[in-house]
Order: sequence, then structure tokens, then C-alpha cells
Amino acid sequence: MNKYGLNELRKMYLEFFESKDHLRLNSFPLIPHNDNSLLLINSGMAPLKPYFTGQEVPPRKRVTTCQKCIRTGDIENVGKTARHGTFFEMLGNFSFGDYFKHEAIAWTWEFLTEVVGLDPNRLYPSVYEEDDEAFEIWNKEVGIAADRIYKLGKEDNFWEHGAGPCGPCSEVYYDRGEKYGCGKPDCQVGCDCDRFMEVWNNVFTQFDNDGHNNYEELENKNIDTGMGLERLAVVVQDVDSIFDVDTIKALRDKVCELANIEYMTDEKKDISIRLITDHIRSVTFMTSDGILPSNEGRGYVLRRLLRRAARHGRLLGIKDAFLAELSKTVIEVSKDAYPELADKKEHIFATLNKEEENFNRTIDQGLSILNSYIEEIRNDNKDTLSGENAFKLYDTYGFPLDLTKEILEEVNIKVDEAAFNECMEIQRTNARKARKTSNYMGADATVYEQIPVTITSSFVGYDNLSYESKITALTTESEVVDQLSEGMNGSILTEQTPFYATMGGQCGDNGIIETANGRFVVQDTVTVVGKRTAHIGYVESGVIELNAVANLVVNSEKRGLTCCNHSATHLLQKALKIVLGGHVEQAGSFVSDERLRFDFTHIKAMSKDEISKVEEIVNKAIADDIAVSTNIMSLEDAKKTGAMALFGEKYGDSVRVVSMGDFSKELCGGTHVSNTGVIGTFKIISEQGVASGVRRIEALTSTGAFEYYHKIEEELINASVAAKTEPAKLTEKIEALLTEIKELTSENQKLKDKIAKESVGDVMSNVVKHGDVSILPIDVKDIDMNALRNLGDDMKAKLPNSVIILASTLGDKVNLIVMATDDAIKAGAHAGNIVKKIAPMIGGGGGGRPNMAQAGGKNPAGIADALAAGVEEVKNQIN
Repeated sequence: MNKYGLNELRKMYLEFFESKDHLRLNSFPLIPHNDNSLLLINSGMAPLKPYFTGQEVPPRKRVTTCQKCIRTGDIENVGKTARHGTFFEMLGNFSFGDYFKHEAIAWTWEFLTEVVGLDPNRLYPSVYEEDDEAFEIWNKEVGIAADRIYKLGKEDNFWEHGAGPCGPCSEVYYDRGEKYGCGKPDCQVGCDCDRFMEVWNNVFTQFDNDGHNNYEELENKNIDTGMGLERLAVVVQDVDSIFDVDTIKALRDKVCELANIEYMTDEKKDISIRLITDHIRSVTFMTSDGILPSNEGRGYVLRRLLRRAARHGRLLGIKDAFLAELSKTVIEVSKDAYPELADKKEHIFATLNKEEENFNRTIDQGLSILNSYIEEIRNDNKDTLSGENAFKLYDTYGFPLDLTKEILEEVNIKVDEAAFNECMEIQRTNARKARKTSNYMGADATVYEQIPVTITSSFVGYDNLSYESKITALTTESEVVDQLSEGMNGSILTEQTPFYATMGGQCGDNGIIETANGRFVVQDTVTVVGKRTAHIGYVESGVIELNAVANLVVNSEKRGLTCCNHSATHLLQKALKIVLGGHVEQAGSFVSDERLRFDFTHIKAMSKDEISKVEEIVNKAIADDIAVSTNIMSLEDAKKTGAMALFGEKYGDSVRVVSMGDFSKELCGGTHVSNTGVIGTFKIISEQGVASGVRRIEALTSTGAFEYYHKIEEELINASVAAKTEPAKLTEKIEALLTEIKELTSENQKLKDKIAKESVGDVMSNVVKHGDVSILPIDVKDIDMNALRNLGDDMKAKLPNSVIILASTLGDKVNLIVMATDDAIKAGAHAGNIVKKIAPMIGGGGGGRPNMAQAGGKNPAGIADALAAGVEEVKNQIN
């Protein structure tokens, strides 16, 4: 048997099923599309669920993929064993109502034995114990002896996930030989040792579960095959584990090179080597799909993996940042199958470097705090870290919970996870959007799921702002109907539409739909299940009926301004790359008729000079009146032109390239101006951070920009009138006024200080001596906190080794301040603790440092008692 490399095996599998008339699809991004049930794609079939459920029509009834996947359910075991990992590639062949068990099983056997060349005598199929059909196919058609076909129960060989499509499985195991076994005489398929490895799993989706374990036969049965590419490589290459497979071993060797150590010489170091090897694969692929480190959702998964890898790098003695360097090997061994890795490498490096830098900045302090917690726990003879302290490590020092658990596990200490989760819940209450799982796609069921999948919509709005088309569906908010009458809210679907539906950051069109009998106001246009376009609004007059011919008219003014803002975002992205560097990538956008918002990857705030340069470049491109063209071409050809693609976007074989001369080329399905001159002008109104490593620009164009300039001009004129000067001299006038205000403020403060000193008169007779420390309580009228503070400083200067206690009533409020000299502090005085003791007597609270503390209150009647208590507290402190 040839020991094919991992990249070879992937190619062989996909080509084999292409020869069986399967459409080969590129891997979907790791970010699920319209699926709230998942944070990350975790199986080959996950991104294909709309085809299995019938919500969307597949591009072909036979499909094959190699899907990048991430699972973190066993993250705590990664590294500790050679079995576990978070990143893997899943080979799959899928049938949507086409072939079924006979073909699926036959092709399984053909690929494994004839294409890959595995020994048939070392392959063992399993079937669901009630699936006689699959057993017969393996036994009679493939020719496997009955005693070599394992019948397993529902737990092992029946796939289901709550309500929805489900069915029996048939797996194939490979006997790797006694050297990988446990040595037990009864070792066979199903044993926990590494001898019999599952390499293939056919899921025969033939039933529908109603959620109560009642099963109905599906009219259109499906095939869902899953085969882990790394597992197949382990078998073919006859190596111990996935960490010994050729491409992953290259990565493992790079970790050892950076750490200057050898694998399999130290058990603890081997754990770190395997963990880093696995995690760097996950973080590299996640970052290439546009996921950014954060404290929520998939961004938190990325941060956890990144920081675990960084910490284990330290355990191996790697002193400098190393993750970006390691990701270069991931890119090198995988870029042919996943070209987005090479396309986004600058962004990957920048993101990993920034996150590792941030973690390195806080990890030492965090470890110091954690070590102090460990010491406290041991001193108290306990074995659990409180959830509050675990949360503090997470929230302040960036320690993901599993990192804290991992460190504590090394010293046999647990974490109160329930209390930690309570703290997390409190923090997230206002920001978190609860995940909904009311249907198979993890989203609320909508009225549009009731519309037959055969009803489709096509967009004709690139070249038309009005169009005549037939109404194919009508809905209210809760049901599909045959008509909508005057005053009713609802939605209209048509065969063709010039209305652009909200997509790709561009807001949907509004306008009017008219038939012979009614007029419908379109308030929004959205894409609904099945990639159909729904026009949402209300019937203004008459009745709108199903199958009627309608005239659809888009609001041309709104569309035109939206086009200006959308085209400006393309110019903006190119300008940002020119000014800030090639690492800049789009991380989100929103364009409407009023404004544009553009999120991009960059690790620090832009300077005023950088913002000015970007504006200048964009406005120069606008002034150049560059023609805007669109071309449909293959994705491969589009990339050859240098067209920029969006993060995490799944493109089809044909893509739309929007070109603005040689200045900008992007893959984009949105609507645009005919030439850049139409945009008129471009103005950035804000630049700010919105997440770690992500900045946001808000800008205006065309009418919006001119209205902004007009408003600024009005404000300038009004300010000039108020300052009694001309607009051209306003700055000079303001500077003069500020100087005058500063001088008057200084004079005012001097007068207040003078009044304060005069009002207290000769207070030295109030001094109370206690040992070598002088205590001076003073009640002074109508003095604010600044004047009180200055008075205290004056009294301290006159009384060395003293504690000054000052209180003043100003209106119905009380100001309280305590000051202590250095000598008094050495004797035991603490101003902050004195204030804490006496502030309640004036109806307030406060605190501060040993040398100075202050408080406010609302009980002037308590001043005398507070001063007296303050004197006694000082005495207690310096005893």
C-alpha cells in the first residue's frame, strides 16, 4: 500500500467522487451562514443543512466536499492524548434525494480498497442492528462475511439530533494491527484501544423525527458521508496518531525547532507540543475566515485557543512571540487546498501577533495573582478557587476559564464553575443575544418556511429600477395568504424584482408595488429562506392578489445615494490599504442612503494625518471620475485580477467583480454608481475601536456630506455671532477668551482661599496633641472642595507631623477632607480610614489614600460629631 500524503488523499477522494458525477464544492467558511445553532462549522454536513431540510435547492443532487471543521468539546484533553484535536478536515459525499445505500456502500468499498489500496481483510463494516438492508448489501453485494459485519445499537450506529432528519449509520473500521492494540484476547471492533480505527461513516438519512421519537419515512432519502482526512492519513501512513501525519508532523517539528527540544523525550513537554500543534491549525484557519479574538461567541473560542497555545509556548521555554511564525507552516502545507490562507496571511500574522502581545502583557501579572490565590487556598486547607476570582482573572487579565482550570489542575485545585458562570451571565445580560433553537437551523421558524421551495426570485435591479413581474406568494406576519387588503401588513414575493434585498452590508430598497387593484408600500426588502426576496410593507390602497401582474418601482433617490456610499466603501478600503498597509481587511460594513460604516482590521487608532491622507486619496479617486464596471467571471479568474474578497464569504463558481478602473477591484453583489464622480465628495466623521484589532470609520458622501458641511457652517456662524466676531477670526477670539477665563479663574481661586483663611481665624488653639502628632479639626463655612483642599495644604505646612480634619457647609451639602503628613502616616495615621469612619455622620461616604481622603454628605448637623469622632479615630490609629 502506498503511503499517500494528506494532501494527496484529499485530492484522490474529491476526484473519485467527481468521477461518480458529484459536484465538487470548496470548503465553506468556519462561520456558519444563517445557522444560530452553531458557533463554528463542526462537520461536513453542517453547512449543507438547508439542502437536507429542503429549504434550499442544492446546486446538484450529488455533492462532494472537504470541509474544514472545529470542535472544542474535548479541549481539555487536547495535548494530553494523541487522539484529541480541535481542528480537522472532513471528507464527505452527499446525496440529496438521489442515490442511497447500494451506491454509497459500493463506493465506500471501492475507494478504500481500489483507490487507496487498503487491505480488504483488515476492513470491518458495522451497521445499525435493525438495518437489515445495509447488512445484506455488505454481505451479498460487497461480499463481506457475515461474522465480520458488526451489528451495533442506536447509541453507536444511529444518527439523530433532536427533531429533524435522521437515520441509521454504517461505519467502516480498519485493523491497524496488534502493535496498536491492548493485547486483550477479546480485542475487536468497538474496543477502546487504538487498534481498530473508524475511517468512514455513512449516514443513511431516511427518517424524520418529530422530536418525540416518532419516526416517519422520508420521501426523499439522503446520504451524508463523513470521513476524517487526518484519520485516513493515520491509517494509510501507518503512524501512531494524527500528530505523526506528514503535514501535521511538519508543524510539530516546527514547534520543536522553535523550542529547541525533541518530541517523545519528556511527557509533559509532549503535551505542550501536541497542544500547540493542534491549536495553531485552528487559530490560523479561524483567523483566515475573519474571526477575531473577543470575549464573546466564536471570538472567545479563538482567544481561548490562542492563549492556551501561547501559555504552552512559555512552558516549552519559547520566550518571544511565536504563533505568527508557526502559522507560516500551517499556510505553507495547506495553501493549495485552502488558498484563502495565503490570501489573508498578512492579516493572520497581524492578528496573531497582536493577541499574543496583549496576552504576554498581562499573563505575568495574572499568573502572580493566580499564585496568590493558590497560596490562600492552601493556607485555608481548601481545594477550590472561587468563581469570583476565576472571573476576575478572565475579565481583568484575559485568562479563559479553561486556562485557569488547566493551571490549577497541575496543583490539584478545582474551580467553582457555577459561580464563574453566574458572573459571566451578569456581565452578558445586556449584551448577549440569546441563542434560539426552535428549528433545525437553530433559528426561529418564520412564515417563509411555509412557501414551497420551488418558488424562487431573481434580481434584475442592476439595470432596472422598475420592472413588471408576477406575484408568486403573499404573507402576513404569521401565514401564507392569497390576498392582502388595505391597511394590512405583509410581504410580497415575485418572480423577478428590481428591489435590492439587504445583503453584504447594503440596506434593502424601498418603493412601491402596484397591481390593477392595489398599491403596496415597500418599507424594506430582505432575503428569506431559500434565497428568495421578500418585499415587506403594507397595502396603502385596494387589494393585492396572488398571481397578479405587478409593477415594481424602486425609490430611485434612496438607491442612488446608497450606491454612492457603497462605491465609496470600495474606494475607502483601497485607500486604507495604501495608508495603513496590506494587513487591512474588511471586517464588516453598512451602507444606506444616509451614511456608510466600514469596519477594518488594524491594531491601533488612526492618527489625524492618516485620516487626512485617506480622505485625500478617496476624494482624488472621486475627482478622477473613474468609470465603474462589473464583470461576471470564475472565482479563479477574479483572484488573478487581484480582486479583493470578503472574509468568511462563500462564493459560487461565478462571481461579480466590481472594478473602479485600476484603483479598486472587489468581489461584490451590491449596487454601485456608474462612475466615481457621481459620489461628489467623501468625508470621514469618526474613527474608533469596536473590538480588539478592529477599527470603525463612519463617513458621508454626496448629499449627506454636503448637509454635514452646511450644518458645520451654520454652527460656525452661530458661534461667531455669540463670540461677537467674524468666522475667520473665531479661533483667535476663542483663544483670547480662554486666556481671560484662565486668569479670572485664578483670581477667583485666590479670593476663595483668602476668604477661607480669614473665615477660620486663629484655629491653632483647636490643635489636639496626641504624642508627637498634632490633630487639627476645623469647621469652616461656605467653602467648596478646592478651597478646602488648599486650606488643608496651608494648615499642613504650618503644622508638621499633623492630621488636618476639615469640614464645610456649602448650601445644603457638606464637604469633608482629611490630610495627614508623612510623619503622621509613619506614626499610624490613615486619612482614608478616618474618612470611612466619620463620613456617615454627615450623611455621606468616601475614602482615599493614607495622606489625603475626602467625602461629601447632606447632613450639616453632623459636622461637630464628625470632627470629634475624627480626632478620636486618629488617637486610636497612632496608639
